[in-house]
Amino acid sequence: MGISKILIIAGIVLLAAGLLLHYAHLFSFLNLGRLPGDIRIRRGNFSFYFPLTTCILLSMLITLILYIFRK
Repeated sequence: MGISKILIIAGIVLLAAGLLLHYAHLFSFLNLGRLPGDIRIRRGNFSFYFPLTTCILLSMLITLILYIFRK
């Protein structure tokens, strides 16, 4: 794969990510980042947040999409 194809694919991925971030409010009904299993710790002026369930769900979705496109 040549450098030109890699740059085109990277550009498309960045464009898709930008559009997703810009229109993220349209997907607020999914509650991504606030699912049961996401770890939130708040103690005084310290807070820690790790979206464990959201990461697993998105990983499974991306794996499924890539599996479909490879076939």
